[in-house]
Amino acid sequence: MALKEESNQKLSLLEKVSYGLGDTGSNLIYAAVTTYLTFYFTDVYGIGAAAVGTLLLVARLVDMLDSPIFGILIDKTNTRWGKSRPWILWSCLPFTIVTILLFMGPELSASGKLVYAYIFYIASNVLYTAVNNPLTTLLPSLSSDVQERTVANTFRMFGGQFGGLLVNLTLLPLVAFFGNGDQQKGFFHTMILFGAVGMVMFLITFFNTRERVQDRSGGKSLPLKESVKSIKGNMPWIAGVLLGVVFFIMYVIKLSSGIYYITYNLDKPDLVATVNTLGSLTLIGIIFVPFLSKKYSKKTLIISGMVINIVGQLIIHFSGQSTALVLAGTVIGAVGFGLPVGLLFALIADTVDYGEWKSGVRAQGLLASTASGIAIKLGSGLGGAIPAWLLAAGGYIANQTQSQSALQMIEISFIWLPITLSVVSILILVFLYKWDKPHHEIIAELEARRAQ
Repeated sequence: MALKEESNQKLSLLEKVSYGLGDTGSNLIYAAVTTYLTFYFTDVYGIGAAAVGTLLLVARLVDMLDSPIFGILIDKTNTRWGKSRPWILWSCLPFTIVTILLFMGPELSASGKLVYAYIFYIASNVLYTAVNNPLTTLLPSLSSDVQERTVANTFRMFGGQFGGLLVNLTLLPLVAFFGNGDQQKGFFHTMILFGAVGMVMFLITFFNTRERVQDRSGGKSLPLKESVKSIKGNMPWIAGVLLGVVFFIMYVIKLSSGIYYITYNLDKPDLVATVNTLGSLTLIGIIFVPFLSKKYSKKTLIISGMVINIVGQLIIHFSGQSTALVLAGTVIGAVGFGLPVGLLFALIADTVDYGEWKSGVRAQGLLASTASGIAIKLGSGLGGAIPAWLLAAGGYIANQTQSQSALQMIEISFIWLPITLSVVSILILVFLYKWDKPHHEIIAELEARRAQ
């Protein structure tokens, strides 16, 4: 059954909200992994910091292979539901179950714990790709109207950050409630709750979204040989991939190292939940994206966001352990961070149009899935591994007063690496993200081609 071409149709509020809930569900489950897994492994499950760092990177490097595979599979998928949406339906239950089991924490030997962690962390990553990458490949198919896509992506990013906010607000209190002094039990039961709610959100996304934009093949299966043509000469896509990798390294470093910096460098462990919650005020930056994007380019807004993020980091560094300044720096950095969070996947979706205009092939599955997959997997892998390795290099010992070298490594992770990576992101956008002609002209040409 062919899908009706309605590429310029405006999206309803229900569809935009439903699209956003897909990322809320993803983050409700996976933000717990991104933010707390390093701490869970080192301080709850009892795996050494160096081993955890290697685990996080190796698992992500292995997992990188699945992103282009799922992208190709999405391009080859042709169902009455479209190409991307079926994968959300098929993958949401396995992803939820495996991620819950990741936090089950069975009593095993030291080597047995490490093997268990490798198996379930890799499986969780693969299934995350299967359920989350279709959200990215779905975006360029929702509408060919660039502003509509930007708004839809804003709903997605808002939903994702809202899921992260819920995790930061409730995870540690729920762990304490369910565990009653047993953190292992608390983490496991909390993840069961998050998983059940996340499943409902995935199903809402599946049932209330539609795929409208097709290439000239009419939605037929696209051979791999044809798909790869969309990459050739697509410099905006390459720049988008590089930007995504750097962004996720920075994003995960900030998330995973924050609990250590607040607990040991600031000696304010009771402030962890507050700082993590305020870090979710990226929502404010995301809310402004649809309005600012009418006047300013994605490139300009992302650069502005990175500059604001740098300012926030510097305020925290020079806070002199003042709680008020730490919180102020966190809020400023988070609001600035909301601009790239709200625009990164929309920027990548735009490169699907560029690839089709350049090559004549619309391979949203390969381009969007591979770009987001490489960015998320490689970036998150390095973002999780680097802080853990620095902890080990500094002589970190869990649940103990830390040495000066360990405190220095934690500060490098939480303050200076995000600043450095923000600068690198700006350089990528300034020197590499360039188009042959304005995006609106490319869209007009593509619409003319499809009408022939």
